[in-house]
Amino acid sequence: MKDMLDTFIHETESMLEQLDEILLESERARSISDENISSIFRITHTIKGSGAMMGFEEISNVSHAVEDVFYILRDEPQSLGRVFDTIFDLVFQTSDFLKRELEKLHEEDYTAGNPEGLITRLHEQVRVLKGEDGGTAAPAPKQAPAPTYAANGETYTIHVVFEDDCQMENMRAYMLMTQLQHCCDELSSVPPHPETDPSYSEEIVKNGFTVHCRPSRSIDAVCKVIEGALNIKTYEVTQARKQPVQAVAQAATPNAPSSARQPEGEAPAAALDGGKTGMGLMKSAKQSLISVNQSKLDHLMDLVGEIVTAESMVARNPDLDGLKLDNFNKSFRELRKLTDELQDIVMSVRMVPLQSTFNKMDRIVRDMSKKLGKKVELVTEGGDTEVDKTINDAIVDPFMHMIRNSMDHGVELPEERLALGKPETARIFLSARNVGGEILIEVSDDGRGLNAEALLAKASKNGLLTKPASAYTEKEAFGLIMMAGFSTNTEVTEFSGRGVGMDVVRKNVEQVGGAISISSVK
Repeated sequence: MKDMLDTFIHETESMLEQLDEILLESERARSISDENISSIFRITHTIKGSGAMMGFEEISNVSHAVEDVFYILRDEPQSLGRVFDTIFDLVFQTSDFLKRELEKLHEEDYTAGNPEGLITRLHEQVRVLKGEDGGTAAPAPKQAPAPTYAANGETYTIHVVFEDDCQMENMRAYMLMTQLQHCCDELSSVPPHPETDPSYSEEIVKNGFTVHCRPSRSIDAVCKVIEGALNIKTYEVTQARKQPVQAVAQAATPNAPSSARQPEGEAPAAALDGGKTGMGLMKSAKQSLISVNQSKLDHLMDLVGEIVTAESMVARNPDLDGLKLDNFNKSFRELRKLTDELQDIVMSVRMVPLQSTFNKMDRIVRDMSKKLGKKVELVTEGGDTEVDKTINDAIVDPFMHMIRNSMDHGVELPEERLALGKPETARIFLSARNVGGEILIEVSDDGRGLNAEALLAKASKNGLLTKPASAYTEKEAFGLIMMAGFSTNTEVTEFSGRGVGMDVVRKNVEQVGGAISISSVK
């Protein structure tokens, strides 16, 4: 059960990251594409199904409420216009609620939060989109194009292969079936009802998972759902010639290849696109990736370290002095080469790009902009720069503190910026790059900057100076903001004023071998 819970948490966190990225991108553009609407629908539908499967009713219910909103928007995207901001705020709030629930799932005495207020507001937006709110009805949807395949009732057989060692294949097959329900009029599988028997996992690993379906619109929609699902390595689509789904399901046997699963007397199923890869005969859904518990990576790193140490001890063993060991030396050089390669690979496995951390900062800027009444754009560069997972985890909080400080202290209100001749929208810059074997990360903004005299005056008032104010250089004055208890805010707010933050930033960065430098230009 713990493995299932860990998998659920990890996969839901990944989907919520994807959800936030789509929302932020669409909100900046003030429009949302049909593809992104479908992606949000699939994400919330998947979380709803997996949450229900795990018994987390609140997670399932609130996800279902968002799914209902985007179910309507798939057919009537133009109806979003008048409630754009309201719906986006509600979906962001749903994302936050789900993240809090996932955090609490790590606790032994988990108590679910109450999403009823959020669900009620989402249901209100469903009524608005349907034109049932007493106002102007939503515009009539555009005439849908004629289905490309389903109009004639074609049925398809889809053979799915899951990624190696993804675990719980039977539950993943079940989740895929729940996602396909919304785009298929008829649906069955081999093995049937995979969620009912854990032993089906072995069968799916050995033979794959076969889906028989009659799409409600087109096979394209079915393929999109499969490509959006997690842990699918490849899938194969074949078209049956007007053969009912039920008959195909009865004729199919777990051990038979897809090409052989035809009722007697029927022609073989036709491969889509004449067997070409496109919607293709055999299609790779996504790059094969697996998730590994970090503790296993840490243990692997320790073992590699021990191997390197043992190798060095062998090389320096005094018992070998003066011996002519040509074959031994040749073998040892090969061993060292392999050990070095092993060490490099293990190190690279622990490396993760900073982009996911940058994306979290984008969300903070968005939320604080709304609360503070400021217009701010986050500009990022070097998100593909990779750092060790431990370092990445350690710098998330420092990033958050520095971004909040820029938003609260550095960036001016729009009217102030206009009066100073600045653009109304401020910019915060977040960049990362490799410099001489080290990672340089910079956080900057085009706000009011730091005032050394004001910092010294505040520090003097709080009794934090260790020498006369006149003896401090500008750089030393800037460094005062890293002292515990220091804050330039005169009142406590939601974001600052408690004097807790920048000293924690310094400690966290130093704990992973980093250092902080501060500069300001007026």
